[in-house]
Amino acid sequence: MDEAGRADTLAGVVARARALGAGSSDFDLNPEFRPPAGSRLCKAAVLLPFVQVPGGLRLILTKRSATLRHHPGQIALPGGRQDPGDADLIATALREAEEEIGLARDNVEVLATMPAHETVTGFAVTPVLGRVRRTFDPRPEAGEVDEVFAVPYAFLSKSEHFRVQSRIWQGRRRAYYTIPWGPYYIWGATARILHALAGGEVER
Repeated sequence: MDEAGRADTLAGVVARARALGAGSSDFDLNPEFRPPAGSRLCKAAVLLPFVQVPGGLRLILTKRSATLRHHPGQIALPGGRQDPGDADLIATALREAEEEIGLARDNVEVLATMPAHETVTGFAVTPVLGRVRRTFDPRPEAGEVDEVFAVPYAFLSKSEHFRVQSRIWQGRRRAYYTIPWGPYYIWGATARILHALAGGEVER
């Protein structure tokens, strides 16, 4: 297989993102939890910052501050809600990455976007794929981000590394994707977005 056809290469990642026909959802494994028809979703975006290093492609992730009100301590992609001043959702992802991890906007080559991911918290999140052009020193945003780290994409690109687990939420058991790596427990919306990019089918 040539480099363009491998899922763990930048060309393979972009090809996979462009081939996706539908968005993902926190409700994929839990259709009984879907909100009422007509519910409005807030627009948001996350950046998938890829770094090419001698050992292969790596994806930058963050560990949210343990003091945050929402999703404390969770592993996440840099991103957030669209602001009125953002030209589009790509601009949202780039702005949030600059604020959260110190990744300058001009240091990112935007490669593709994925269909929006619907979260259980009422957001439509557009994943934006980007290549980090040159070396940068992460600067975690105080009070928002505790840690910035990179995971080999050769690991994240294999759908067999994902697992479905569950917990009680609002009185009922809810299932979700996980893909733990080392000391980091990647789950929820972040894992679901990565699962879609890895080409995994939704488990039933």
